[in-house]
Amino acid sequence: MKNILNHLFEYKTLTKDEAKQVLINISTGQYNTSQIAAFLTVYMMRSLTVQELEGFRDAMLELCVPVDLTDFDVMDLCGTGGDGKDTFNISTLSAFVVAGAGQQVAKHGNHGVSSLCGSSTVMEHLGYQFTNNVDKLRRMVDKAGICFLHAPLFHPAMKNVAPIRKELGVKTFFNVIGPMVNPAFPKKQLVGVYSLELARLYAYLYQQTPKRFMILHALDGYDEVSLTGAFKIITAHAENVLTPQQIGLRQLAAEELAGGQSVEDSARIFMNVLKDEATSAQKQAVVANAAMALYAAEKARTIEDAVGMATESLEGKRALACFTELLAA
Repeated sequence: MKNILNHLFEYKTLTKDEAKQVLINISTGQYNTSQIAAFLTVYMMRSLTVQELEGFRDAMLELCVPVDLTDFDVMDLCGTGGDGKDTFNISTLSAFVVAGAGQQVAKHGNHGVSSLCGSSTVMEHLGYQFTNNVDKLRRMVDKAGICFLHAPLFHPAMKNVAPIRKELGVKTFFNVIGPMVNPAFPKKQLVGVYSLELARLYAYLYQQTPKRFMILHALDGYDEVSLTGAFKIITAHAENVLTPQQIGLRQLAAEELAGGQSVEDSARIFMNVLKDEATSAQKQAVVANAAMALYAAEKARTIEDAVGMATESLEGKRALACFTELLAA
């Protein structure tokens, strides 16, 4: 690691193979915590290259515990996090809305590192028991249309990194690669990222795969459709900038998306949305992101149609039924 660090401190970058090998070495306990922290810090001070991101991704996928859901047409909805906005759990709620609209979901998530309440945190608080038992996960998708994949159970090699990330308490490149390493290898994905630079990196890598994908970035810094302003979408075929009004929804204020001061607050908002008892702003933010996922998955012909499907899933309590079935399964 000493040679790698000196190389990076000279403003040099890693090749794809070098990046992959370093992450494998981290995962197998070949470096001490100070060396790992120093390595992570490099990437807090400069951007990843495409080659580095690809190498880190490939290492994580090679080391993961895979989940065979090939009998199902699963999709993931996942953001990088790290946008510092402390919103409520929009992408996790959107996953249930998407499942309620008929698109099966394998949601990949974790506890928050740079935020108060990550997707795993709220799911655990609401009674979901994490599992990597493939038969159970398949049953969940079959019965509820959705399963939840708690990242540490599928990336056990990352146990050397988790306590360091927690102590640092800021976003690291593991935020960046998280959405890329879903162990179910879904063929459809909606990814939210916190910067335009990262959106372009993701787009380049995703265009090398057969995935049906959409990458989202709100121009005011959110890793999701916040409806607080214009947002960029990138697919395999096009790039567009849209406004809330263009998809039939109103513009929101940042404070309307706040996740609260505690896990209890986040969980209360979560259930209020599923029960269709949330504020108009909370409901619209979830509908917007679910709609983009449904459109990306080609479940709707237009974004406007997708907004209608998402609204119907939420207001018709189908999203809530998926959540209830998931806990029962």
